[in-house]
Amino acid sequence: MALGVNKEPRCHSRHAVYDEGVNTRPAAGLAERKRQLVSDELTEAALQLMARKGFDAVTVDEIVATAGVSKRTFFRYFASKEDVVVQFLTAMGTGIHGALADRPAGEPPSVALRHAVQVPLAECAGHSERTLRVVRLILRTPALLARFLERQEQWREDLAAELARRAGSGAEAGLHDRLAAGTALVVFNTVLRSWCDGDGAEDPAVLTDRAFAVIAPALDASGR
Repeated sequence: MALGVNKEPRCHSRHAVYDEGVNTRPAAGLAERKRQLVSDELTEAALQLMARKGFDAVTVDEIVATAGVSKRTFFRYFASKEDVVVQFLTAMGTGIHGALADRPAGEPPSVALRHAVQVPLAECAGHSERTLRVVRLILRTPALLARFLERQEQWREDLAAELARRAGSGAEAGLHDRLAAGTALVVFNTVLRSWCDGDGAEDPAVLTDRAFAVIAPALDASGR
């Protein structure tokens, strides 16, 4: 999950990607790089404006003017200005799910979920200045917070399904799986807020360990 903006140099020549027929790349690869560059530029422009003026005061027109693209281009990438910010953290859900799927088979749910939740939180700590700016915007803007929590409903279902798969029963996610997944996300949100309130001074891993020490017995109780 990349929380920073990775700006790559523009290709000034249509032949710049060829090296005597050896280093060729499909056109689709170039198109994807171009889309990512435009998305990064829009995101950076939006975040700079919002950090300076506040979320509500920034318009899509200002964002596209700063990024140097058209309004039509903006809406090819984002459904709204809320999505510009929230997309910075939506990758966290994928990160948590992927980390949970990679945990050793037979590991207690509390241990697996703790390590899974720590993955995106560690990414936050690794990009603290940028992430703090985004997290503050989300937590302090009702429209963004509502969108962020809405995304987490899908995270919960995905984590519950993964917990059911790890249990090896072949059954669909049940009450205990959903409770465990939801509790892990409560920890995630609580640690994220505490880390933000402390201006990134506290180690998210330490905060996560403390939280899971409290809820581990409930997570590991047999719910099937």
